[in-house]
Amino acid sequence: MNSTPEQSGDTHQADREVVVSLSRCEAQDARTVFDVLTAAFASDHPMGETPESSSGPRPDVWVTTVDVSEPKADAAPARLTAPVTVEAQGGYRAVERLRTHLDGAFAVSVVGTAAGDQEQEVRLRLENR
Repeated sequence: MNSTPEQSGDTHQADREVVVSLSRCEAQDARTVFDVLTAAFASDHPMGETPESSSGPRPDVWVTTVDVSEPKADAAPARLTAPVTVEAQGGYRAVERLRTHLDGAFAVSVVGTAAGDQEQEVRLRLENR
C-alpha cells in the first residue's frame, strides 16, 4: 500500500486550476479577457484590474491562475480591440471548462495543443463574435 494520499476527480488541483497566459496584446484586451474569467471563476487577479505594460523591447506577458471548479456565472459577450492568443495549461477537464466558458464571450478557436499524461497546454485564439 502506498502511503501517499491520492487525489482523484474534481478535488485534484489539475482538475481545478488553469494557468492562463496572454502576450502580444493590448493591456485593455488582457483586462477584458481577465474580467471574463474573474466574473465566473476564483482568480488571483481582482475584477477590473488593468495589467500594467512594462517598458522595454520585450513583449508583455500577463498571467493569471483561475479555479474553474465552481463557476459563478455564465460568460457574457465581450469586445476585444484585436484578436488575442491565450495559452491555457492545466488538467484536461479544467482546460475544457475554461475553453467552454470563453466560448460564451468570444469566438474561440484552438490553434495548438501539447498533451501530457495528466495536463495539457492549449493555445486559443479569441476574436469578437
